[in-house]
Amino acid sequence: MTDSNRQFWKRSAKLPGSIQPVYGAQHPPLDPVRLKSSLHERSRVPPFHPKSRKASSFHEFARNTSDAWNIEEDERDEAQHPPFYQTLNSRVAEVTAVKVIESHFKLQEENRCQASSVIKSMSEDQLHRITADDLILRKSLQKQQSLPLRPIIPLVARISDQNASGAPPMTVREKTRLEKFRQLLSCSNTDLDELRKCSWPGIPREVRPTTWRLLSGYLPASQERRILTLQRKREEYFGFIEQYYDSRNEENHQDTYRQVIFVFFFFQIHIDIPRTNPLIPLFQQPLVQEIFERILFIWAIRHPASGYVQGINDLVTPFFVVFLTEHVEEDVENFDVSSLSQDTLRNIEADSFWSMSKLLDGIQDNYTFAQPGIQKKVKALEELVSRIDDQVHCHFKKYEVEYLQFAFRWMNNLLMRELPLRCTIRLWDTYQVDSNILFS
Repeated sequence: MTDSNRQFWKRSAKLPGSIQPVYGAQHPPLDPVRLKSSLHERSRVPPFHPKSRKASSFHEFARNTSDAWNIEEDERDEAQHPPFYQTLNSRVAEVTAVKVIESHFKLQEENRCQASSVIKSMSEDQLHRITADDLILRKSLQKQQSLPLRPIIPLVARISDQNASGAPPMTVREKTRLEKFRQLLSCSNTDLDELRKCSWPGIPREVRPTTWRLLSGYLPASQERRILTLQRKREEYFGFIEQYYDSRNEENHQDTYRQVIFVFFFFQIHIDIPRTNPLIPLFQQPLVQEIFERILFIWAIRHPASGYVQGINDLVTPFFVVFLTEHVEEDVENFDVSSLSQDTLRNIEADSFWSMSKLLDGIQDNYTFAQPGIQKKVKALEELVSRIDDQVHCHFKKYEVEYLQFAFRWMNNLLMRELPLRCTIRLWDTYQVDSNILFS
């Protein structure tokens, strides 16, 4: 190494150069004004005096490269081609943030136009407050100098696929299908085979509740017996409520095995209920959570082989929503169920319980000890993938990915947590038609 290279950064200075603050990636956040000022200060290089012994080699380096920090050229370039840090700031972060806010605000406006009675009851002061909050949030995002934000995607699709207040006109084909369903359901003895055939590509919203009751076996095919069957089954369910749920804390059951089981089931259910579709306001209403709590508790008591298992709470959701749409014309996602009569709520609760029970009767081994039903289905999935797409199967094996690691939740929740609720309800139209999809 030559002497000139050895002394390049420091020639005879007794102390190091001026101490500059060191910041992390976002401490403080990138400020274009400060950064630009800092660059201008750096550009003011002091004149170099070759005879000065205290001149540092860095000054010499700066003098030789001073054209790289030409202020006038920088200002012209900034006007025509903003530097990278400004491009990231204004063109990415700010524009993206504004688009996100506008998209979110537009979605709020659409929801207000189609809002339920709960949203309609909001005062003008609340609406102004929401608008003010949006503006504050927009200004805050504009000041942030960070990486581009991810766009806000609607977390839950609309539940009702045919909103009576805002749905587009039905096509001729849809009207024909709906009329076909109504003819089948109004027959004195419904042809269930024909009903399954019509239901395979999806069931119209208007006739879905009755169709699900028939396909699940909850209602008989005979038109004459349906009303009596509904009355009997609903009374039977609330008999269970009085016998088990309402008496679970009575003193004569204290310190018994039954009481221990009751407490255990109730504790598990009470924890899981708030986790059921937490992003949908409908399921965060206390009245709805109480309904789900009773349904799951009675089912667990009546099925001691499995009891309550985490994940069963999700299976109540499609039935509850479908039977609720029988009484609600608008989108049910934000509907206030307390506006319904007590008898209507009792009917929805009982129908949801019996329909869920019919579904779980065929897949109860999914929830017994060691869950052999799910183990069997995951193994069948592995064999199917190895036969259909051996390349994917070999990829999993190469990286030691077990099918149980990602497919267990699919089987345990019947894809409830993988799809939006609207898609789940459409999928369950087919589940109701062909039970082999679930039971094989």
